[in-house]
Amino acid sequence: MIHSLFIVNSSGDVFLEKHWRSVVSRTCVSYFLDVHRESANNVPPVLSTPHHYLVSIQRNGISLVAACKQEFPPLFVIEFLHRVVDTFEDYFSECNENVIKENYVIVYELLDEMLDNGFPLATECNILKELIKPPNILRTIANSVTGKSNISGTLPSGQLSTIPWRRTGVKYTNNEAYFDVVEEVDAIIDKNGQTIFAEIQGYIDCCIKLSGMPDLSLSFMNPRLFDDVSFHPCVRFKRWESERILSFVPPDGNFRLMSYHVGSQNIVAIPIYVRHNLVLKSGEQSRLDITVGPKTTMGRSVEGVKLDICMPKAVTNCSLVVNQGKYTYDTVNKILHWDVGRIDAAKLPNIRGTVSVASTNSTLETTIDRVHFTISQMAVSGLKVNRLDMYGEKYKPFKGVKYVTKAGKFQIRM
Repeated sequence: MIHSLFIVNSSGDVFLEKHWRSVVSRTCVSYFLDVHRESANNVPPVLSTPHHYLVSIQRNGISLVAACKQEFPPLFVIEFLHRVVDTFEDYFSECNENVIKENYVIVYELLDEMLDNGFPLATECNILKELIKPPNILRTIANSVTGKSNISGTLPSGQLSTIPWRRTGVKYTNNEAYFDVVEEVDAIIDKNGQTIFAEIQGYIDCCIKLSGMPDLSLSFMNPRLFDDVSFHPCVRFKRWESERILSFVPPDGNFRLMSYHVGSQNIVAIPIYVRHNLVLKSGEQSRLDITVGPKTTMGRSVEGVKLDICMPKAVTNCSLVVNQGKYTYDTVNKILHWDVGRIDAAKLPNIRGTVSVASTNSTLETTIDRVHFTISQMAVSGLKVNRLDMYGEKYKPFKGVKYVTKAGKFQIRM
C-alpha cells in the first residue's frame, strides 16, 4: 500500500525518508511542495501525480507525505500517518524536526515495526514499547558502550492476543482511572450577536493505570446527544449500539477513548459574549470599544481568554487602553492581539481607544478571527458521566472525571 514516507520541514526540505516496498525518488515530493507554496493551509490530502498518489498530513510545523503506486483507501493511509505522529509524541513528548533528528535511530526502528511491506502491522504504543524501549539517558549511554539497540529480542505478549492494545502482567501499587471530557466550541457570531453557526467537537482522554486485565463499563446520563462518534478499537461497538454503554478492556496508560460531534445548534450554548463598537472611516481617527463577558457558564469562571482581531490593511496604528490584560498590534499582519486572562464578572474586561486609518478605496471590514477561552469543570453540551464499573479484578480503583470546555474555531463578525 505505502511504498515510501517522506517527512518535510516548513522550508520544504525532506529531512527523513523511509522506503518499504521499493525506493521512490524524493523528486515526487515536488508536486506536494508546489501546492504547499501556493496555499499552505489548503493542500488537498490526496494528490495524483503521473506515477504516484501522494497522501499528506501537516502537524507541528512538519508534513508527512506517503507515496503510493496503486489505488488505496485514502482515509486508511491518513489515519496511519496521524498514528505515526501520535506515536512519536508518546515516545519523545513532542514531534518536530529537531526531536526527530535527535532520535533518528529510534524513529527508523518504529517505522520498521509499524509498517510491514507497506501495510500497517503494530500501531499500538503498548505493543511498540515492548518491542522498542523508549529513549532515556542511561539506556542511550549503555547502548553506545555495548553496541546494543533498543529492540527487544522477544515478541510482545499482546501481539498474539485477542486484546493487542494491552500488555499482560501489568501491576500498579495505586490503581487509578481518570477521564478528561474535553469539548471545543466552533461558532460564527454575526454583528448583532446572533449565532449563525455552532457545533461541538468533543473527545474523552483517559489515563488508566490498573493492574491485571480489568473490564470497564462507562455510562452517561444523556448519551443520545451524540450526533457522530469515533471509538478506540478497544470499545465493544455492538454494546454501544444496543445499550449506549462504553464497554472495553483499556490500554495501559494514556489514550483517547472516543471522539464525538454535537451538531444540533439549539444544544450549543455560547459561553461568552463580545460587545463591540467600531466604525472605521478612511483617512480618519476611529474609535474602538470592545467588552468581553460570561454568558452561559453555569457559574464557572472563564479563563485564558484571548482575542485576535483582524484589522483592514489601511489601519496603520492603534492607541488603546485596557482595564485588564495587555494588547499588542502587529503592523505587518494587521492583527490586534488582546490577552485578557480570567474574566471577572464584577468588572468586565474592556479595551478602548483610537485607531488610525489611512486613506483607501478598499472596504474596511473587521472580524474577531479567533477567540480563545477555557472553562474548567463544565461540558457545554451538558454531557455527564453517570458511573464507571469494573469487572474481572477484585480491587477498588480510584476514579475521577474532569470536564473542560474550550474555544475551537470561534469567529465574531464586527
